[in-house]
Amino acid sequence: MIILPAIDIIDGKPVRLYQGDYSKKEIVADDIFKTALSFESDGAEFLHLVDLDGAKTGSRVNHELVIKLAQALKIPMELGGGIRDFETIKYLLDNGVARVILGTAAVEDEKLLIKAIDTYGGKIAVGIDVRDGRVRTRGWLENSKANYIDFAKHMESVGVKNIIVTDISRDGTLKGPNVEMLKKLKKYVQINITASGGVSSIYDIKTLNSIDLYGAITGKAVYAGTLSLKEAIDISK
Repeated sequence: MIILPAIDIIDGKPVRLYQGDYSKKEIVADDIFKTALSFESDGAEFLHLVDLDGAKTGSRVNHELVIKLAQALKIPMELGGGIRDFETIKYLLDNGVARVILGTAAVEDEKLLIKAIDTYGGKIAVGIDVRDGRVRTRGWLENSKANYIDFAKHMESVGVKNIIVTDISRDGTLKGPNVEMLKKLKKYVQINITASGGVSSIYDIKTLNSIDLYGAITGKAVYAGTLSLKEAIDISK
């Protein structure tokens, strides 16, 4: 299992939200470049970046900054948040982003998703953001009718190779990941699953590692000092 340290961006600053609530924003570091480079020096193999401005508005507010960061790093970086047209996908992948995460677009625009997969294959991942068993969209602000398991199965059927699954109720809470939800999902799909939301300690990393996931994302635990990124990476290897 790989560990993906997370940087969430609002107005160019690294932040954390509590359960996806934009009104509960906490700036967790001074600079995304220093933060990302520190993760790289700690041995991270992949960086997870979320453009929260983009997720909420569908705009490219932070993309110039994101491209500069991708080009400054030696390790690959994935980006999610507000990526809802093919031109944006192409721009990001052509300029150093290793993997693009589609969330709202995967729910609302299947033609775009399939075109992206046909063109870029494994460079396209899908974010499945879940509250009460339903997939949420538009920066977690809108509920869809899709059940997360049915949606994940459908994503696998159209060729998606990697899904990032977030239990919104756990995100930013340090209350532990929703292991039962992830175990249940693994019974229905064979594609790579990256767990997101709630990681608080090395115990959580060991637990996620034991259920044979592709990856685990950690953000707040690293910033809060309850998890050593180096130790998490070493254990997961």
